[in-house]
Amino acid sequence: EEVAASEAAHADRNLALTHFMASYGNMRNPVATVLDQYVRQCAIEMSCRDLALAGRFLAARGVRRDGSELVTCRQVKRINAIMLTCGTYDAAGDFAYRVGIPGKSGVGGGILAIVPGRCAIAVWSPGLDKRGNSVAGVAALDHFTTLTGWSVF
Repeated sequence: EEVAASEAAHADRNLALTHFMASYGNMRNPVATVLDQYVRQCAIEMSCRDLALAGRFLAARGVRRDGSELVTCRQVKRINAIMLTCGTYDAAGDFAYRVGIPGKSGVGGGILAIVPGRCAIAVWSPGLDKRGNSVAGVAALDHFTTLTGWSVF
C-alpha cells in the first residue's frame, strides 16, 4: 500500500497519458480505475526469482512451464518489442545498445530481461539513475550479455 500510494502521488504524467489514450477511445474503463490498477501493479512485491519466473513465458515463446500456451508467438514478439523499445523509460535506446535484450524496469529497482528462446533474468538494486532504472541492474545485465554474447543484435 505504501509503494502504491507513493506511485499514485507522483503519477501526473501517467494520469495525463491515460486521459490522452481515453480521448482516442482506447479505454474500456474509467481513467481513475485504470490508473489505480496500474499503480497497484507497479507495487506488487516479488523476489528476483519470482520476477524471472513470471517472465519466463516470454523467453519460451509464450509457453508456460506446464507446456500450455499463455500467449501466441506473435503476441510474445510484440511484448518483447515493446519492452525493448520502451521498457526502460527514456533510457530504452541506451539499454538496447548496452544490454541488447528486451527489458522492463520498475520503480522499485527491479529489471526483468528476456533472452528470447533461452531464459528470463531478473536483477534488483534500489539505486536508480535519473531515468528511473537500476544503475547496478543495468550494469549487471550489460556485463552478462557481454560475457555470454546473448543479445538480439
